Amino acid sequence: MRRSLVLISVLLTTLLGAPAALAVVPGHQITYKSIPGVGGTALKALVVEPTGRGGGPFPLLVMPSSWAVPNIEYVGAAAKLAKESGYVVVSYTSRGFWDSGGQIDVAGPETVGDVSKVIDWAIANARADASKVGAAGISYGAGQSLLAAANDKRIKAAAALSTWTDLARSLYPNSTVNKQAVEVLLAAGKATGRPGPVLVEAEDAYRDGRFWEVVPISADRSAATATKIAQINANGTAVMLGNAWNDGMFAPGQIADFYGGLTGPKRLMLSPGDHATAELFGAAGLPNEIWESVGRWFDRYVKGTANGIDAEQPVRLKPNNGGAWRTFSSWPNANADTVQLDGRTIHAGWGTVADSGTILLSGALQGFLNIPTGVSLPFVDRTVAGVWSGPQYWNGATLAGTPKLKLTVTPSAETTTLFAYLYEVGPLGLGALITHKPVKLTGAGRTRTLDVELEPTVWNVGAGNRIALVIDTVDPRYLTESTRGSTVTFGPSSLTVPKA
Repeated sequence: MRRSLVLISVLLTTLLGAPAALAVVPGHQITYKSIPGVGGTALKALVVEPTGRGGGPFPLLVMPSSWAVPNIEYVGAAAKLAKESGYVVVSYTSRGFWDSGGQIDVAGPETVGDVSKVIDWAIANARADASKVGAAGISYGAGQSLLAAANDKRIKAAAALSTWTDLARSLYPNSTVNKQAVEVLLAAGKATGRPGPVLVEAEDAYRDGRFWEVVPISADRSAATATKIAQINANGTAVMLGNAWNDGMFAPGQIADFYGGLTGPKRLMLSPGDHATAELFGAAGLPNEIWESVGRWFDRYVKGTANGIDAEQPVRLKPNNGGAWRTFSSWPNANADTVQLDGRTIHAGWGTVADSGTILLSGALQGFLNIPTGVSLPFVDRTVAGVWSGPQYWNGATLAGTPKLKLTVTPSAETTTLFAYLYEVGPLGLGALITHKPVKLTGAGRTRTLDVELEPTVWNVGAGNRIALVIDTVDPRYLTESTRGSTVTFGPSSLTVPKA
């Protein structure tokens, strides 16, 4: 009898204790919440909280959604972060889009202020630790995270992926409208959200050919201004940046320059792909090199875990045409080849077979399949484009850094747009686009010398191949202001190409 009672007692203890044992296994729970943003505007959020880790408080990550994307965007990554590392993650729809209230103000004061309001709410309602806060996002959410990091000292670390740091430089490089990017943003904004006055006025100016009037809104919406960089540095915010070489909206040059101005803990990752493609699958919770670094970044600078990421080389660059990551202690600025460019005259206003490709598509093909934007150099019409051959690399070479042009040029028209393309060219004259850049000229008959930086790159040139430069006056990606019948005369100029 006594033995039976003992067996029954053991059995009951085991059965009753099983739920408690299961409860301590780390997991996560997701709830849909309405969070008051600036002015009480309802921001719809998916709040991911850790389970099986006690009562908290827990480190907090705030993730504003991308342009035209709802709050489900980061749930896969958020669930992984909550379950594996114990974060509370708030993934919310940015103001003016989908289920959130308000109007789109293009990362204006209210949208940026919403990040701080979400932090306030999570501390009060989701067991978040006020002393351990990070902000992260892709594209529009990334820009908000950087701007919020300048304003809110509670943000210990930020991870900005496929971000802009200088809005004007991104959409209006060298006074040339990135037409495809602007059209995509406008169409997506109107299809999924409610444009506010700033966006409506910006579109009106763009449609009327007055895009230069939009430029003044950039400063308050750009983390690369001297004031905002100083604020981020003063706050000691740890900043991780991840972008793609072929990002058709936010090209990498502005990212590299912003990185150079940061004095606190920082990390830069540039890899093949187009806008948001390099980190796309990581946001869904799938294995991804970029998001793995994001997790380690927050573990170190939000949670305070000594995981060694701060001892690694901070600049990590993956060649755009394939190969392993290359690491540097700072932005590469080593040896360079300089090519002298002889003078010539071309006719403006006609396109050639050389162009920069199609936004989102061309960069994605480069990133996922290593299919570059190509050209057949013999078919480039020399009457409407300048073509110059560079050195032949018999043993191959790795280009790493920012190629630079010093152009002496005289346009015959009052306004002309030039497009410079740098190619790797094989023995049959077939070229792969390495990088490019537009530049606008004004002043008919006026000769000037221009210093033009192409977008930075890391590119492995194959053995026996050479580089070549093409400059023409029309590109379908951009709003071209070249006049047919006019000419452009190039005087002696030079191209400088950095090598690793």
